[in-house]
Amino acid sequence: MAISPGTYNMTIQRRSDHNIQLVFKDSNSNAINLTGFTVEAQVWEETRTTKYADFGVTYTNRSTGTVDIALTDTQTATFSPNILKYDVLLTNPSGLKEYYLEGSIFMSEGYTA
Repeated sequence: MAISPGTYNMTIQRRSDHNIQLVFKDSNSNAINLTGFTVEAQVWEETRTTKYADFGVTYTNRSTGTVDIALTDTQTATFSPNILKYDVLLTNPSGLKEYYLEGSIFMSEGYTA
């Protein structure tokens, strides 16, 4: 069953760490048990010709559908366009792949070094 991914836009300061906690839910708002699932997330420039980073994924609590996705300060230091795109892909144990989240990343310079 295909889903329409949710949209979440965010602002990230260049040269900073960034972490987001996600809770995957079904259409009835019940947590999806992520046992056997794989979560992937990437950052690309808008035309999808340059990949800037893979988010680190930590399975915080698979039974409640909770994962953390994170970018490091070293990764965000390389984000030179001011607007980037990302998405989050969930692969179930049977190999079915569905995008659950997508959005824009707006880069803010940050001045303290």
